[in-house]
Amino acid sequence: MTPSRLAELSADPDASFVLIAREGADTVELLSGEVVDVDLLADIPLHRGGAAREVFALVPYRQVRERGFVAQDDGAPLRCLLVDEHLRLPAAELLESLPDAPVPLRDDGFDIADDEYAAIVETVITDEIGRGEGANFVIRRDFTATIDVDDRTAALTWFRALLTHERGAYWTFAVVTPGHIAVGASPEAHVVAREGVVTMNPISGTFRHPAGGATKETLVDFLTSTKETEELFMVVDEELKMMSAVCSDGGRITGPHLKEMSRLTHTEYMLRGRSALDPRDILRETMFAPTVTGSPMQNACAVIRRHERKPRGYYSGVAALFTPNADGGHDLDAPILIRTVYLHDGRLNVPVGATLVRHSDPLGEVSETHGKAAGVLGAIGAIDRDRVAEARTDTDAPGDEPSLSDDPDIADLLSSRNARLADFWLNPQGDDRDGPFAGRTAVVVDAEDRFTTMLAHQLRHLGLDVSIRPWSEVQDAEMDAADVVVAGPGPGDPRDASNPRIVRMREVVSRRLDDGAPLLAVCLSHQILSDRFGIALTPLDAPHQGLQKNVPVFEEEASIGFYNTFTARVAPGTRDVDGAEVSADAVSGDVYALRGPHFASVQGHLESILSRDGIRTLERLVAHALT
Repeated sequence: MTPSRLAELSADPDASFVLIAREGADTVELLSGEVVDVDLLADIPLHRGGAAREVFALVPYRQVRERGFVAQDDGAPLRCLLVDEHLRLPAAELLESLPDAPVPLRDDGFDIADDEYAAIVETVITDEIGRGEGANFVIRRDFTATIDVDDRTAALTWFRALLTHERGAYWTFAVVTPGHIAVGASPEAHVVAREGVVTMNPISGTFRHPAGGATKETLVDFLTSTKETEELFMVVDEELKMMSAVCSDGGRITGPHLKEMSRLTHTEYMLRGRSALDPRDILRETMFAPTVTGSPMQNACAVIRRHERKPRGYYSGVAALFTPNADGGHDLDAPILIRTVYLHDGRLNVPVGATLVRHSDPLGEVSETHGKAAGVLGAIGAIDRDRVAEARTDTDAPGDEPSLSDDPDIADLLSSRNARLADFWLNPQGDDRDGPFAGRTAVVVDAEDRFTTMLAHQLRHLGLDVSIRPWSEVQDAEMDAADVVVAGPGPGDPRDASNPRIVRMREVVSRRLDDGAPLLAVCLSHQILSDRFGIALTPLDAPHQGLQKNVPVFEEEASIGFYNTFTARVAPGTRDVDGAEVSADAVSGDVYALRGPHFASVQGHLESILSRDGIRTLERLVAHALT
């Protein structure tokens, strides 16, 4: 029934349908129904006549504006397929019914030349990361081409090719609606919510299989790369910010694992926590994956707006399937929209991006975009497949190939990464109402870095009753009523007196100091506090973005993660300034912490997964501020 039903749907230019092959499944799902476009995630119509209904949604990147972040508005619709029919068929049977004639490309190439893209990369590293705007940013460009085949036929042809040749994809899918057609193999489940458990799957680091296929030796070189390792840690930190915003227990890390695909291998972690939120709210709070935007998320959106030449459409958005559950609500399954081909009026578009960090080499990032585009185009058969790099034959069944992650040395190398991470996030944890600060209240002032959600979770674990308030909305009366105010981290130059956010954070810090009221200042706010005491602020020679250091924090050495471009600096050996005790690097004079009557501060991010001594150091500093 299903192949003939698919033939009917594909022949009708007004019909809309979705094909989904999930990882590990031997069936393909066919969803069809009416299409409606809505403005907001909250408008996704999950009920009909009081009954829960299944809905598939294509969520474009521009929806990030629902979080108050900037994005170019290309009008890409938040498109919903209201599922009236949901069929399943063995994949092998469906393959026989799908077209397989090659779809040639012409007029193909990148929309931005290699040298132009390299120049953009250099600018972002120098002017954005170098000025403290964030730890990493993803800037994309598009591979484009023309085809002479009907869009729907091309989509079904390429869906068949992905089922046949790709492996390791979380979802292989084709979305066919009037005016918007997409086909892809996404490796990443951005967010899943089932039975109250939320799962996120940060993936980062890209190993392009060399000629001859992936080997243990070449994979070891990839896994020992400092850039690739730190890149993964940074995106885990960024997704934990989201998890801490939607999960009462903050989220727990498991992994790392290898995500092995036919031509590429990635590293990944799994994050899990519990949430009672509406799945649309979960989706809103987790827009979008740092692996395709950057961190901190709000500033990453601003950097994308400044440096990308055209809107993103659906690239880095999600495909979201809302399925009714036994409780009368909905489960959510939302893979990220990458490794995807978009078709419109005979034009093909493949967006690909490179993650730019302080170590990035512009030419290397150019090469990464070529590799990602070739991976997609080769998988769909639009260009010659690199059969040698695939390390498999067309007769191999997906999943039958040996996995390099089964090698004991590779497994040990992967697990050794966790020795660098904080036990707090590797173990189950939640609020501790009997913690050392039970009965006390805290207001955390968010300076546009959602590390504050992780920080608030740790403070709750210590017993505090915590609220998070944006810098632009927090009222003096709210802060005055709190037992302790935590002035949070944020991007930018702490010396910039023209920036309203910096000005307001200076007011927050000064008000608490002047009132002699308990204050903890973190990262950007630590720098502002240092400036208040006349300590010089200066840019670092190289940004500390996702850097783990062992540093003195008064009586103890602490392993802490750093995300800073600026530092407060004193003469080496300085132990105090007028009104504050100083804990600084013995050689450089970089100030790691300050404390005095009812205040304490720290340059590093105690809430980061890189802060092995984070929760203990946080407790020490809060205790000092409250004493």
